[in-house]
Amino acid sequence: MTLQFETRRIASASAHNNALGGALLGAAQGMGSAAWPEQHLRVPVLSPADASLRECWLSDGPLQQGIDHGIRWCRNGDMLYGVIALDETQDPAQPGVSPLQATSHGLYARLFKLLREQGMPHLWRVWNYVARINEDSHGLERYRQFNLGRYEAFVQAQQETGGQVPAACALGVREGALSVAFLAGVSPVVSLENPRQVSAWAYPSVYGPRAPTFSRAALAYPPGQEVLFISGTASIVGHETLHAGDVVAQCRETVRNLEAVVQEANRLARSAQAFELRRMSHRVYLRHARDAEAVQRVLGPLLSDGNGGAEVVFVQADVCRADLLVEIESHAIHALSSASSS
Repeated sequence: MTLQFETRRIASASAHNNALGGALLGAAQGMGSAAWPEQHLRVPVLSPADASLRECWLSDGPLQQGIDHGIRWCRNGDMLYGVIALDETQDPAQPGVSPLQATSHGLYARLFKLLREQGMPHLWRVWNYVARINEDSHGLERYRQFNLGRYEAFVQAQQETGGQVPAACALGVREGALSVAFLAGVSPVVSLENPRQVSAWAYPSVYGPRAPTFSRAALAYPPGQEVLFISGTASIVGHETLHAGDVVAQCRETVRNLEAVVQEANRLARSAQAFELRRMSHRVYLRHARDAEAVQRVLGPLLSDGNGGAEVVFVQADVCRADLLVEIESHAIHALSSASSS
């Protein structure tokens, strides 16, 4: 039951009978409701300009759908895609716990409960979107509140919080509920780290009371395939932000980090075909729309071979650190030979 990915610049939902799930990016007016779990992200799409994009993860084989614990999900025999959005203002007040922390904890607790019930114990990739991610409230930056809640849910579910953790991103949107989409499977991922960076789950306490719970990348294994998920990646070396205020320099440093992760992936990969940065799908997040032209100019030749081998989408969103101006996430899917998939 193979996994495929596609992006469609269309104005309505396509009749996909084989969609596990996906995301709707942009203003999303008049796009219609998808028949599969879909994460709605009202983030401005900067390139292609003024577009609304529908991204789909597709699978062959029979699919099942349902809604449990507030999560809309779809699965085949080996993979599950789910989407959940929770409004933090609906959480009852807890002494010493911010509404966002409580909501993050509760959301991930629901997620892990669903995966246990569905026999899909392994998180592969998670997409997190947090309103006003860099603002302070309740004495702590909101991203750090989110990390606290997420970490506590991992611990409560007896999930690892370092080492064998999923690929993930956490971006900021202006307003709205905490929105999380995820891919999970019956088989574990091979978590990857970047030799140029301290692992996010090992960050020092200067970045908050609990470190972020994700790996720099992960290799996942649907039947007969190898999928590389690269987490949101930015201009960080060691654990420190480099090139504050210089978006072009941050782009170049981010690409160096991506190249290091791809090299690490190829060291451990099973597929005969090497992963190449310029033949992957990329989503680029820019803090400021005014930087779009400069960012596209510098990243174009670095992320694409110019022959249609890579797809690059640029959107505006806040990055998890206030001094980061750009973040890039990437993925690619390779076939495995029968020998390497056994």
